[in-house]
Amino acid sequence: MNKKGILFYTALFLLILAFSTTANNFDYDLWARLIAGMGVIEGGHVLTTDFLSYTPVHTWWDHEWGAGVIFYLVLKFFGAYSLIILQALMLFAIFFTASRVVKLRTNISPYNILFYFFALMAVMSNLNSPIRCHMFSFLLFTIFIYLLERIRHGNNKLLYLIPFIIIFWNNIHGGVVSGLGLLAMYAVGEFLNGKPYIKYLITLAVCFPVLFINPWGYDYIKFLFMANTMQRPYIVEWWGLFSKYYLFKQIEFKLFMLASVIIETVYIFKNIKLSSLKDLYLKADKVKMIIILATLYLAIEHVKLLPFFAIASVCFVYEDFYKLIENMKFPKWKDIAVYAILLCLSLFTLTAKNFSVPAGIDIYPVKEVEFVKINNLKGKILTNFGYGSYAAYKLYPDNLIFMDGRYEEVYYDYMVPALKEFFLAYPNWDFVLKNFPPDVMILEKLYPVYNKLKNSKEWKAVYEGNTFGVFLPAKNANKKFIQPTNDINYYKNTLFNTDIKF
Repeated sequence: MNKKGILFYTALFLLILAFSTTANNFDYDLWARLIAGMGVIEGGHVLTTDFLSYTPVHTWWDHEWGAGVIFYLVLKFFGAYSLIILQALMLFAIFFTASRVVKLRTNISPYNILFYFFALMAVMSNLNSPIRCHMFSFLLFTIFIYLLERIRHGNNKLLYLIPFIIIFWNNIHGGVVSGLGLLAMYAVGEFLNGKPYIKYLITLAVCFPVLFINPWGYDYIKFLFMANTMQRPYIVEWWGLFSKYYLFKQIEFKLFMLASVIIETVYIFKNIKLSSLKDLYLKADKVKMIIILATLYLAIEHVKLLPFFAIASVCFVYEDFYKLIENMKFPKWKDIAVYAILLCLSLFTLTAKNFSVPAGIDIYPVKEVEFVKINNLKGKILTNFGYGSYAAYKLYPDNLIFMDGRYEEVYYDYMVPALKEFFLAYPNWDFVLKNFPPDVMILEKLYPVYNKLKNSKEWKAVYEGNTFGVFLPAKNANKKFIQPTNDINYYKNTLFNTDIKF
C-alpha cells in the first residue's frame, strides 16, 4: 500500500471513529441481545424460551443470538467503551472492503475520500447508536460482493467458502437473506452478461440446506421467511423513505441517492454518444445494474435498509463517478485541503468532548427505572415496547415486562396494536389494563394516555422526569419514595449492571 492509501485509510478511520463517538444512546434492543449472549456464555445454551415477560409468548426465535454472544463477550472483557469501538471498527471494515472492491473492478484509484465521506454522511443517522446487530449483515453483504467479484475474476475456489459464511451469517443475524439475494443477483446478471452463471446457482442451492444448521432447525427457516416478509406498520424505521414521516428527514441520504442516480444517468448517456444502444447494453455490467437497482428499491421501501444502497454505491457507482471527473483539472492543493479539513473535523469531534459511555438520560427512562429499583417496586411493569428490554435488563427478576422490541421473535401479533391503542388512548385503550394488568407503568409524557391516567382515580404518577413518568395504582402510591440521583456519572458507571443470572 502506498502513502496515499495509508493516508486515506487513516483519515477514513478517524472520521468514522469521530462520528461513532457522537452517539448519545444505545440501541433499544441491545439489552435483549446482551441477555441472549449472557444466556449462551453463562448459561451454556441458546435461549429459546422467553422468561422476561408476564404476557403470553411463543418460542423465542432469536435470529440475532450470535450477535448477542459477540456483544456480551466484548462488553465482558473490554468494558462499555468497547461497544462504541466495535461499531467504528465494523463500519470501517465495510468501507475498507468496499474500497477493495473498487480496486478489484477497475484500474482507477479507490482513494477519493470525498465520495466515501458523502456515503458515510448519508447513513450516519441510521448507524449513530453504538452497535446494532444489522451491522453484521451490512459488513457481510460487503464482503460477499468482494468475494463474488473475486470469483468473477476467476478465483472459483472462493465459492467453497460461501456456504460456511452463510452458516455463520444465519446464526448471527436474519439479514442472511441479503447474502442469498446477492448470489441470485450475480447468477441473473452473469446470465444476461453471457458469462458463466451456473456456478452461482449451484452455490445458492448448497446454501439453502445449510440454513438448517441453527438451534431451531427447520422451524426457524419458516420463521425467517415470515420475519423477512412481514409488514411492520408500527415500526418507524421500516417505513418508506418518502413516507409522510420521512418526507423531510434523511435529507443527507436523499441527496446522496440523487447524486448517485445522476452519476449513473450521465455516465450512461455519455456512453450512448460513443456507441449504439445495443453495444452499450452488451458492454454494460448487468450484475452491477441489478445490485444498484435492487438496493435502491430496498432503500426507498424501508429506511432501515438504506445502508445497502450506500454500500452498493461505493462498490459500483464510485468507479463511474471517478471516470466522469478523471479528465477534470483540479488545483494541486485540492487533496491537501480536503484531507486537512476532514482530519481537523475528525480530531475536533474526538477532542471536543470527553469520550464516555452514553447514558441516554433523555432518551431512555434511566432515572425512572432507577426509581423503580431503589423503591423496591416489584411486580409486572408496563413500558412502551422500545424500552422493554432495558427495563428487563435492569429490573429482572423483581419485575417482568409487558413486551419489548423482540415483538416478532417472542410475542403474538395482537400485542403491538394493543399497546398502540393504549398509548394513543384509542376507544379500546384499556384492553391492556384489563387483560394484562401491570403493577407499575413507565410512560412517555408525550402520549395521550399519560394525562388520561394522571387525571384518573385508579393510577397516580409517583415520579416525573423530563420525558417519562412512573405510575402506581393509587392504593399503593400513598407513601414517601426515595428519589433517584441526578449524578450522570452514576448512571454511566452502572449502565450495564444487571441482576440477571444463569
